[in-house]
Amino acid sequence: MSDRPMLIARRSFLAGLNLSVGGLALGFFSTDSEAQKATNEPSGSASPKPKTSSPEVEKSAPGLNPNVFVHVAPDGLVTIVCHRSEMGQGIRSSLPVLIADEIGADMARVKIVQADGDKAYGDQNTDGSNSVRGIYEDMRRVGATVRTMLVAAAAKRWKVSPDDCVAADHVVTHKGSQRKLAFGELALEAGKLPVPKPTDVKLRPKSELRRVGQALPLLDGPAYVTGKAVFGADVKLPGMLTAVIARPPVVGGRVTKYDANRALAIPGVKKVIELPVPKKPYVFQPWGGVAVLAENTWAAMKGRAELEITWENGENAVYDSEQYKQTLIASIQAPGTPVRNVGDVDSALAKAARVIEADYHIPHLPHVPMEPPVAVARFENGACEVWAPTQNPQAARTEAARVLGLGEDKVQVHVTFLGGGFGRKSKADFVSEAAWLAREVGVPVRVQWTREDDVQHDFYHSVSAQRLSAGLDAQGKVVAWRHRTAFPSIGTLFGAPGKPGAGDLQQGVLDLALSVPNVRAEACDATAYTRIGWLRSVYNIFHAFSVNSFIDELAHARAEDPRDVRLELIGPPRVATLKELGIEKLPNYGMSVEQHPVDAGRLRRVVERVTELSRWSDRKKDGRALGLAAHRSFLSYVAVVASVVRNKSGKISVDEAWVVVDAGTVINPDRVRSQMEGSVVFGMSIAFHGAITMKGGVTQQSNFRDFKLVRIGDAPRKIHVDIIQSDGPPGGIGEPGVPPVAPAIANAIFALTGKRYRELPLSRELHV
Repeated sequence: MSDRPMLIARRSFLAGLNLSVGGLALGFFSTDSEAQKATNEPSGSASPKPKTSSPEVEKSAPGLNPNVFVHVAPDGLVTIVCHRSEMGQGIRSSLPVLIADEIGADMARVKIVQADGDKAYGDQNTDGSNSVRGIYEDMRRVGATVRTMLVAAAAKRWKVSPDDCVAADHVVTHKGSQRKLAFGELALEAGKLPVPKPTDVKLRPKSELRRVGQALPLLDGPAYVTGKAVFGADVKLPGMLTAVIARPPVVGGRVTKYDANRALAIPGVKKVIELPVPKKPYVFQPWGGVAVLAENTWAAMKGRAELEITWENGENAVYDSEQYKQTLIASIQAPGTPVRNVGDVDSALAKAARVIEADYHIPHLPHVPMEPPVAVARFENGACEVWAPTQNPQAARTEAARVLGLGEDKVQVHVTFLGGGFGRKSKADFVSEAAWLAREVGVPVRVQWTREDDVQHDFYHSVSAQRLSAGLDAQGKVVAWRHRTAFPSIGTLFGAPGKPGAGDLQQGVLDLALSVPNVRAEACDATAYTRIGWLRSVYNIFHAFSVNSFIDELAHARAEDPRDVRLELIGPPRVATLKELGIEKLPNYGMSVEQHPVDAGRLRRVVERVTELSRWSDRKKDGRALGLAAHRSFLSYVAVVASVVRNKSGKISVDEAWVVVDAGTVINPDRVRSQMEGSVVFGMSIAFHGAITMKGGVTQQSNFRDFKLVRIGDAPRKIHVDIIQSDGPPGGIGEPGVPPVAPAIANAIFALTGKRYRELPLSRELHV
């Protein structure tokens, strides 16, 4: 067989399958969503210009353009800019609907465009489950401003009070006379009016937000299934070369020798270039190494394989996962720095009739989105243009400008669709690699990461060890609770010490509602030897696993129902004050504690509801092995019940799962259900298979053959999702479903087998 590649575009392949979406309710939006024409047809501008105050809709466009998010044209077309990245979570089908509802726009006459990276939009980072909860009211005010100005223009023409006019279904109506003016008829006049301050506009009553909370179509569904959606690797520019990079196997390593001539001998290979060595702190810098640039990906990969590189691995070559596990365990055996304190834990533990302790360990985890990192860059006339599947286009713009030594006004970042992200694509190293190489070679460059690159050079989720101790009185009531946690913080990426801080510990330690008279949490020392990054639900993963597993252990030690013990530990419905929590302040995911308090009542409610739906009380009578877990994260409350079974071959699997979520106000319930279903599968992968291990500082896993994910045959036959109806402020959705999944599974396995698992992944000991 020839080594020459057979080039079949993903789009052509899907077209060849003759996929159709006829009959599916997928499209009441007008959109230039074939991942935006800026992506399909890269700009021919030699020097991208700095953005105006309305980046995606030029300020000179006639009509109403009061802010960077909305434009109303004289023909009535309403253009809404989505400034967050779309990676399957449906944000382009949610935020624009919220804005349109507040305006009173007819969605059949709305066009949605994707924002480039620009500070004019405020925070664009699609991370931290923040795309709705953090800007819900701001986006409503964006729409309310447009509505206010359209109504004002109509009232001025009719010489009536704006209070006597309403905007709905793309028209403004005078209530008394029933006169009507379409939005397009008012656009020019409204555009000449003063723009009111956001705080001066009046929001609609929630009852008038007609689409919010209703079933909404997935805007980009047709583009996904027909192959029209453009992801990072789909972008092609004239004269473009594709680069793959041989990166140092150990973080901080460097090249000492390589053979460029062997790589250049491969047909199609055009250039071999050594990248700069990164310096601490690592932040989002490229790793360094050697890039091979070729006419196509296959040739670049073949050339890279011929480099015969000799590496100097540097100081992090001492990193050994098994040894480091023992280091972390030793750290949690000694007292750490108190970060939460109520009562006198030491005295209560000393006087307790019984003390129960358990240690838990979770290894590093990678992100492994289905689409590995990729970016395309063009450098011309002292300016750079980038196309990338980035979760944080502003950070990508900043990093590319830093690497190139340019002002940010000389860098333009276009956002393509993301084939998954999970936090990986909010780091901009792959973008700056493309920008730097494009400048060096003088032609457009696509940097393509392979799956092996992705697994072995990730910003890994932190490794952790936890020690939980509980003191019980003579009646078995918990009178003392101590939680020690040790893990290298993400802050080490930016040069901070390894010990976790309040922003880290708000995730399942500081915000844990406990009705226990003596509580203390301690942060223990840990050192980072690799790049640590946020992964979907971040530190909540290991804190939820240890806390929920420990509660289950306490219940069985007391010979009581785990649900009842959990509810006892949560205590009565109430808002837990900072004093009750034993802390001076709570970062609270960047939101007000008054608006988003630690609400024990909401946590109780999801536990009660999920056990009701799963028929928890009848589990023994029905012969089912069920496990329960619940957790507050990203200002939402989620409870999970998992059912596990053992088949004839002895393999244990999850056959059914129930998820109840209280996320406050929900814009798009279908996307919430999808996120919860995806969280179960994501959490199952963590529970059964998730582990990155290192030897000599080198990652031992490389691809899906040795880092497994849950496949379709392993998924539960049913996942039931129930959304608590609420008028409260929105909480997060993308991440809160993940933390309770692994402990629910581990607790169910204990119910089935009587064996307790305190370390992940379960595949190390289970036949799965």
